[in-house]
Amino acid sequence: MRVNAAVLLVLCLLTISHAWDCQEVVDINNLMQIDAGLGQVVATDTSLLKQLDAGGDQFVVGANMDDTPFCLTSSATVGYKGPDSPLPWTGLPGAVKYYSCGPFGCWAVNKNDDIYLMSYVNKDTCQNKGWSHIEGKLSMIEVATDGSVFGVNSVGSVYTRDGITASKPEGTGWSNIPMCMLMGHVTYDLGRLWVVSKSAVTMVCTP
Repeated sequence: MRVNAAVLLVLCLLTISHAWDCQEVVDINNLMQIDAGLGQVVATDTSLLKQLDAGGDQFVVGANMDDTPFCLTSSATVGYKGPDSPLPWTGLPGAVKYYSCGPFGCWAVNKNDDIYLMSYVNKDTCQNKGWSHIEGKLSMIEVATDGSVFGVNSVGSVYTRDGITASKPEGTGWSNIPMCMLMGHVTYDLGRLWVVSKSAVTMVCTP
C-alpha cells in the first residue's frame, strides 16, 4: 500500500498542475486526523479516538462516539493542569460526526455529510444560537484560526468556503481545490494546507 501511494504521489506531482504546491511530509504515515493552529500541527494515527478541535477562542469542542457535539468552556480549557483537573463538558444540540470552530463560528458535518454552521458560541458558558444548514456535502470540515473553512467530501475532493467575514460567517459558496490524489482529511493554518490522502500520504500545500 505504501509503495502504491508513493507511485501515485510521484505521478500526480509530475503530471498535474494545480493552484496549490504540495509536498509530501516524510516519515509520517497512516494518519487519521490532522489539525493545525497557531503554527502547531497535531495528528492521530488511530481511529479509536474521537475528534476534538481547539480552534475556538480558548475553548475546546468535539464530538463523542455517539455523534453528540460538546463544548469545554474557556475557563476549564485554560485552567487544565493535568489528569486531576475537572473537565465539565457541555452537551450541545444536534448530532455531528465532525465539529470545528474558528473566530467567526463553528462548522460541523453529520453522518449524512450535511453541513451546519453555529455562528455564535459563548466561550465562557458554551451557550449558542443553534445550527443553520449550509448547502453542500462534506465528510469532514476544518476551520482555521483566521476563519478559513476547508473540507473533504466522500469521494476525496477538497473544498474551501468563499466569502467568510465577521458580518457574513456563512460565506458565499464552495470552491474546489484541485488535488492530484483523493484526500481523506484536511486542515489549514498560517498559509499552509495540510492534507492526508486516502492512501495515507501526508502532504503540506501552499498557494
